[in-house]
Order: sequence, then C-alpha cells, then structure tokens
Amino acid sequence: MYHYSTTFTYNTKNDKMYITIMIELSSKFGQTLKHIGTKKKMSQGDIARALEVHRAYISGIESGKRNPTLATIKKLTDALKVSADELLK
Repeated sequence: MYHYSTTFTYNTKNDKMYITIMIELSSKFGQTLKHIGTKKKMSQGDIARALEVHRAYISGIESGKRNPTLATIKKLTDALKVSADELLK
C-alpha cells in the first residue's frame, strides 16, 4: 500500500516569489483575454458558448482566478480568431 503525504511545506521566499509570479501571470492573461474579447465585440457569454463552457469559467479566467489548460487556450485562440502569441502577450 502506498502512503502519500498531504503535508505542504512552505519554503519562505522562493514559494512566495513563485506564487506572486503565478498570480501576476494569471491576472495578465485574464486582462489580455478581456481586452481581445472586447475588441472583437465578444461577451463572456459569446466566448463561453464557443468553448462550450459556463460563462462563470470565462469570468474566472478573466479575473485571474482560473488557469486554462493548453487545450482551452487553443480553443480560445480559435474562438477569438487570434494567435496564441497574441493571447499570451
């Protein structure tokens, strides 16, 4: 039988820096998604329907609270008709 530890050790400065960077990246991605959607005159609902997800999921990405998978990023680029490079700026 395998035993997995559920203990998370917080490694001070490095962990704080990593978490800060991830929050900033998520926030930046969300802002870019929102900007492109607005520019393309696509609402969260329009994008959600194109991806076949709930509108709240798109809202979560835009607010930086959710991180999309690579497959979702690909679907977003297709729905918005932009390159991944443009979406990941």
